[in-house]
Amino acid sequence: MAIRNPVEWIVDQFRTRRIGTADLKDALARGWEDFKASRTDVIFLCVIYPFVGLILGGIFSGYDLLPLLFPLASGFALVGPFAAVGLNEMSRLREQGVDASLGDAFGVVRSPAFGTIVLFGLLLMAILLFWLVVAAAIYDWTLGPVQPVSFVAFLHDVFTTGAGWTMIVVGIAVGFLFAVVVLGISVVSFPLLLDRHGGIETAIETSMRAFRANPGPILLWGLIVAVLLVLGSIPALLGLVIVMPVLGHATWHLYRKLVAYVPTPGLR
Repeated sequence: MAIRNPVEWIVDQFRTRRIGTADLKDALARGWEDFKASRTDVIFLCVIYPFVGLILGGIFSGYDLLPLLFPLASGFALVGPFAAVGLNEMSRLREQGVDASLGDAFGVVRSPAFGTIVLFGLLLMAILLFWLVVAAAIYDWTLGPVQPVSFVAFLHDVFTTGAGWTMIVVGIAVGFLFAVVVLGISVVSFPLLLDRHGGIETAIETSMRAFRANPGPILLWGLIVAVLLVLGSIPALLGLVIVMPVLGHATWHLYRKLVAYVPTPGLR
């Protein structure tokens, strides 16, 4: 009899389902309902995102860091799953009939999996930092290494030169790869950690199984998230006050559609 890897044995308790476009719509609709039910609390919770974004934008708008402004803004989606974990918790409690509030969102720190959640969040932060390093290297290879003398000059170089368009194409392609990797390892990871208090290996492997079983719908979900984040960022990032909580709540409902817990007999 073959001896199985313990992580594989545990992951087998989480059965992934196939979903379609209708499930994505339903997850978003449920996320919107959760938002409406607790809009005062979640708006207070999420108002920090535009403020942090504006502060970081101000820091990076110096000419030496200007080329990293867009990679930083787009890279926000890489750590979005971690930023939304409190919203996942509110949806989890609301599903159980609890009238979840802001305190419940912060109550995630009492979760048995909180240490694992933080560790996974640090992993996503490391991926974000690596993306910024790669983005800086792409700029140096195309328009650099000389830094732009002004914001207007930077935009001119980006959109009116061959090197600028090379930077755009290569940057989008490489950024897409980063986004797919993060989507693959995290699409259900944080909700699963909240729900079943597993380890990072279990969460990542289950997330990747869900991705392999539903590549089309999950890539479409990633596109929906990206588009909504862009739309939410246009009015000075203020739209994120609504976009972030809806997506955070919807992520929980997407997890419930993608993953079913079916314990092995005798396993508690």
